[in-house]
Amino acid sequence: MLNRPRLLLADDHKLVLDGFQRILAPEFEIVGMVEDGRALLAAAQKCHPDVILVDISMPLLNGIDAARHLHKSCPESKLIIVTMHSDKAYIVEAFRAGAVGYILKRSRPAELLAAIWAVIRGERYVAPELGIDTQAIGKKAKRQPRSKLPNLTPRQREVLQLVAEGRSNKEIAALLDVSVKAVEFQKSMLARRLGTKNSSELTRYAITYGLVGGLLNNTIEMW
Repeated sequence: MLNRPRLLLADDHKLVLDGFQRILAPEFEIVGMVEDGRALLAAAQKCHPDVILVDISMPLLNGIDAARHLHKSCPESKLIIVTMHSDKAYIVEAFRAGAVGYILKRSRPAELLAAIWAVIRGERYVAPELGIDTQAIGKKAKRQPRSKLPNLTPRQREVLQLVAEGRSNKEIAALLDVSVKAVEFQKSMLARRLGTKNSSELTRYAITYGLVGGLLNNTIEMW
């Protein structure tokens, strides 16, 4: 088949990626498979996929924050979140970040195919089992979240995730392509905003509020 839609797959489990490939290869051209959020951003710029399937919980850069980057850098690519998270707050935040589809990993292969073709047609898609109207989710995503905690900039969220993953200042600087001093500055700003004193407390904060997974759990406006 000529001119098959081009797909980029992102998940931190190779078995999941291999499963996606087996399901999707007969109908789509798989242009890349990556296992972390940073590799996803690079691959998207190189491959220019029609559709990107991305998990929420990924190392180096979670799927929600990756979606925010991709929505700006690759606006032509349709983003579908494929995840184990069924909480409605995750769904709202995913659409707020730029996703147009959201399905669960426990979904049937036929539903994955339906979601991809739907977004290619320009539609939104949410797994039917979640019981959410796609028009309602679009309106909800456009509203600004009412945060109970200090808002963080995208860069601060990135630094906080990497700190929580145990990365050193030097490693974070290399991953973000900034100086070590810039990382130290961002960490000091985080400490000031969050009232933390060291990396251990920043890590505890990230784990407590679910920042590593991509959402401000218990801090954003719920459904």
